[in-house]
This record gives sequence, C-alpha cells and structure tokens, in this order.
Amino acid sequence: MALYEAGGAARGVFEAVSTALGTDVAKLCFESGEDTLRQTQNAQIALYTVGLAAFAALMEADPDIPVKGAAGHSVGEYAALAAAGVFSTEEGARLVHKRGVTMAEAGKTRPGTMAAVLGLERAAVEAACKSVTGVCVVANDNCPGQLVVSGEMEAVAEAGEALKSAGAKRVLPLNVSGAFHSPLMDDAANLMGTALAQVTFTEGHTPVYSNVSATPGANWSKLLEEQLRSPVRWTETVQNMTKDGFDTYIECGHGSVLTGLLKRTAPDALGLAASDPATVRAAIGAVRERRT
Repeated sequence: MALYEAGGAARGVFEAVSTALGTDVAKLCFESGEDTLRQTQNAQIALYTVGLAAFAALMEADPDIPVKGAAGHSVGEYAALAAAGVFSTEEGARLVHKRGVTMAEAGKTRPGTMAAVLGLERAAVEAACKSVTGVCVVANDNCPGQLVVSGEMEAVAEAGEALKSAGAKRVLPLNVSGAFHSPLMDDAANLMGTALAQVTFTEGHTPVYSNVSATPGANWSKLLEEQLRSPVRWTETVQNMTKDGFDTYIECGHGSVLTGLLKRTAPDALGLAASDPATVRAAIGAVRERRT
C-alpha cells in the first residue's frame, strides 16, 4: 500500500491495470478480505500489479539502474514480460485476468491439489511421483531441496507417503484451488493459447528467462501456454542467469520469497527486495555501492 500511496509510477501501474480490467485493483489489493484475495483470479492480478508497480517505482527512483535481464515465478513471469516491454501493462493485465479465471475454472472441472516437498532433490521427487497411480508431477523446482508436486488428490497423497519414505523432511499440503503446472491444466492451457495467439509480442528491451525452458524466451505465445501445464524450473533459471553473469537480483513485489530461494541456489549473489519506498531506496543504494 505504501508504494500506491506514494503516487508516481507505482500508482500509475494500478491505474493502468484498473482501466484495462474495468475494476478497482487498488481496492481489491488493499480492502479485500483474505478469502477474497486467495481466490486464484484475484491473487494473480494482485501479484501482477504489485510486482509491476514495485518495478516502476524502482525505475522511477533511478532510471539508470542497469537491468540486464528478468525472470518471474509462475504468474510473475507476466510482470517480468511487461517490465521488459514484451507487451504493455494493460495487455499483461488482460492476459493475467484470463489466466486466473481459466485456472480457477480448471480447478473445478479437474480437481487437484499441490504439496511442498522439503529435503529431497528433484530426481528423488520425480521418482516418487512416477511410483504412484494417477497424475502427480513436479510443478515447481524452487531451489535445491525445495520442490512442489501437483496432481490428482489421491495421487498427491500417495506420493506424499512415498516422499516421506524416500527421506523428505516434510511434505506440506498447500491451500490451492487446483493442480497448477500439471497435466490437469491442459484445458486451461489450450484456452490460454487461444487468447495468447491474439497478442502481438515484441522483442522487448531485455531478455526474460522462461519458466518452461529456464533460458531467455522467444516464442512467448507458446511458452506462456505451456507454462500452465509445465513445471516452473526456477532453480535452473537462477543457475543459468548466474552462469550468464548475473550477480545482483532485485525481487519486485510483495514479500521476499524469491530472495530467500536465491540464497540456496546462488549463495554468492546479492539478493534485494523492493516492496515499498524504503526498500526501493535501499535496493538502489546497494546496487550503486556494488557498482563502485
């Protein structure tokens, strides 16, 4: 809320998204109850708007800050693409709204769930998923030792037992409305593909690393369609960005979850979070100091 109240570029993002969708996104973000914000279609547009607003505030405060690349986790990829100029803030908002509604509906027609797995590497998690009856796959590879599985409810429950037997420290059911980033999202992905085919994507002014490939993306219409039914390869994304020379990362938006994951994947990198005017100023100061 502090960024919005500060006005400027951050508030401009809220206004642009609100105009594109015909709804008061600031009211949704700041006045809604927790149950309302948890709904997939609302959570996604809120995350998109807040993330892009934080980036806008960062660039307004220091237009010369060197942005060499971007990446976003799941719906955050849309904010990264808008920030990179691959499509406009308004186009991104319409796509995120479509994505949220489509995924929420898919969660009703093909019910499923997700669970976080702590303390196992990806190969062991994939082996456990393959050992069960039904659909259960790795949905998010967040950092070494932290993954998320997704699929049919009984299959995820069965996989949970297999994962514990394989040595997982914890298997935590997640409060989600569907089996995101799994084959249960096939129908949603196809519907998104139709919407994405109508969008004109530009090259943008900075590379954006794809959740699907973990490398700089190009055919975004196809990549964003596949993203719904494919795992978020975040560990590989950060590893590849680090190999490509990135040593400073700024997480734009609410919280600092990705900054925490960075410590496990690229411990020598500098991770900064920008979520309000104070942290935006602190991030800029840290970047300037690192450049001197």
